[in-house]
Amino acid sequence: MPRGRKDRERLTSDVIELARQYGRYGYRKIAALLRQAGWSVSDGRIERIWKREGLRVPAKQPKRGRLWLTDGSCIRLRPERANHVWSYDFVEDRTHDGRRFRMLNVIDEFTHECLAIHINRKLKAIDVIDVLSDLFILRGIPGHIRSDNGPEFVAKAVQEWIAAVGPKTAYIEPGSPWENGYIESFNARLRDELLNGEVFYTLREAQIIIESWRRHYNTILQRRRSSCQPSPRGRLRYVDRLRRPRWPHHQLSTNIRPGPLNEGCSSGYA
Repeated sequence: MPRGRKDRERLTSDVIELARQYGRYGYRKIAALLRQAGWSVSDGRIERIWKREGLRVPAKQPKRGRLWLTDGSCIRLRPERANHVWSYDFVEDRTHDGRRFRMLNVIDEFTHECLAIHINRKLKAIDVIDVLSDLFILRGIPGHIRSDNGPEFVAKAVQEWIAAVGPKTAYIEPGSPWENGYIESFNARLRDELLNGEVFYTLREAQIIIESWRRHYNTILQRRRSSCQPSPRGRLRYVDRLRRPRWPHHQLSTNIRPGPLNEGCSSGYA
């Protein structure tokens, strides 16, 4: 916990700098990044700084009820482990010349990891098969694949290929995007954090920048998940599990700043 006036001022400046770099992150994500960099601070303290400095807090997402059948049974398939349920969907955007391009996003619902973002001017059923076949080779075959009822997903070629390979399909009800909430949430984040703030002059530029964002998204996600893992000493007291090392605060400026989104990017799937 920062004690001196200089430490408090440095913490405030670091919060503002992170809020500038990650414009769509709320105070909880900013607090997690600060703890990774060595600060021993709570979410509540960062929230107070957040409000005092007039930083914008993202609006809360409204709660939605489960989907129930008339007999009381729930029809929502919930992921139970990694590689249990994948979901995928299309997102559209345009380059600077007004030409449309499409993105096929694939995520693992349990880990929330983005497995692939395939980008092209047009995407057809064969493109869905190509992306999934590459992922099956790299990741293994999932138990279920969830998607909407779009023509690319219900195409006979896709259905036959998925049935031949092994995973079960889980189509959502028409007009019910909340049934595919994991991928819809990811799509909203992609658009909010990247697409709404970027101008793509060429398709190749869009492919490089979006792929770099995907890798950044997965890296931040893995860091957040690893920070929540329990201690290997299973019988430690709960207080001991909450203890964090006190790193020198002056190292923050060299630890938290990522490189530009379009550096070191390749088009393969991670």
